[in-house]
Amino acid sequence: MSPLRRRLAALLLVPLLALPAAAQAPAPPDGVGEASSRPAGPPTMFNAIGDIGAWRSYRSRFVTPEGRVVDTGNGRISHSEGQGYGMLLAVAAGDRDAFQRIWGWTRANLMVRPDALLAWRWEPDKRPGVADVNDATDGDILVAWALAEAAEAWSDEGYRLAGRRIAVDVARRTVLFKAEGGPLLLPAIAGFSAEDRADGPVVNLSYWVFPAFPRLAALAPEFDWGRLNTVGLDLMTRARFGTSRLPTEWIAMRGGVPKPAEGFPATFSYNAVRVPLYLAMAGYEDRKAYEPFVKLWSASGSAGMPILDINSDQTVGQLQEPGYAAVAALAACAGTGAALPPSFAEPAVSENYYPATLHLLALAAANTRYRSCLGR
Repeated sequence: MSPLRRRLAALLLVPLLALPAAAQAPAPPDGVGEASSRPAGPPTMFNAIGDIGAWRSYRSRFVTPEGRVVDTGNGRISHSEGQGYGMLLAVAAGDRDAFQRIWGWTRANLMVRPDALLAWRWEPDKRPGVADVNDATDGDILVAWALAEAAEAWSDEGYRLAGRRIAVDVARRTVLFKAEGGPLLLPAIAGFSAEDRADGPVVNLSYWVFPAFPRLAALAPEFDWGRLNTVGLDLMTRARFGTSRLPTEWIAMRGGVPKPAEGFPATFSYNAVRVPLYLAMAGYEDRKAYEPFVKLWSASGSAGMPILDINSDQTVGQLQEPGYAAVAALAACAGTGAALPPSFAEPAVSENYYPATLHLLALAAANTRYRSCLGR
């Protein structure tokens, strides 16, 4: 490697956002092995949940003994996103056995493509379980991120190498590095490019998993993850529509100008709630970035978080399970410094996989970056 490439690789190892000083991670829960010594960098996910009881409840409801993460709100299917979240939360709980079981099921059942990416969907009542081998890029990123965290936590080179293979193919096959205005992240290999759609490429902002990019940069430093990160942050401010100034779920980027994508509902909904969650998990400090989300959710009342039609500014549905409210509380903390409510630290035991997952991710973010909002 030339001195210039070595220097560029080293620069990519630093955090990609303007991050605050990392708070001290919670002590490992009883019965969990200690992590290896770690280099300076973004806060580790290892033991970030803190409350091992919350993880055990989650594991008992959504993770089968074989390691399949079950989407209870979606016909009990499994998908690469869920497997990635499950692996990441297992690291955040310091539970290596669960991590290995989830990773083992993922390899055996979703890694059926000719590249290193994952088939996005597995259905329990079909054989074969994978009917569509297209990937979902956020699931690929989550699995690679989780493997990088596990490699660091448990000093396992095998995890790092597996994560690198996925990260390399994410960059090679789903990132349009030469797109107008900078690199764009396709939601999948097939179906969203300019060749596939008249208004393409089409992107989804919630697939920019901002806290993962420093880890992907360490796994595959030959790619410009920093630029991808910057373009995502810029798109977040440009793709704000209607009087609410919120993004739609699916965004058309033909000509480099963001517009609501054709053929999709022009709504701010369950995918897009992850945008402020990922910003907060990455420690993004610009409070203006959180303003539209905080404004919407602070006015939503007790009926649940609104699904908003961007064109009419009308509420067309509600996200009522409490895990969604945890994301709203974290956004208010990151955006205004508001204290987190007492219920934030006590995830509900009766909700479905997706809001329960969001709640544990928000709890991990609060423990690593926003302890002051917890009153600590």
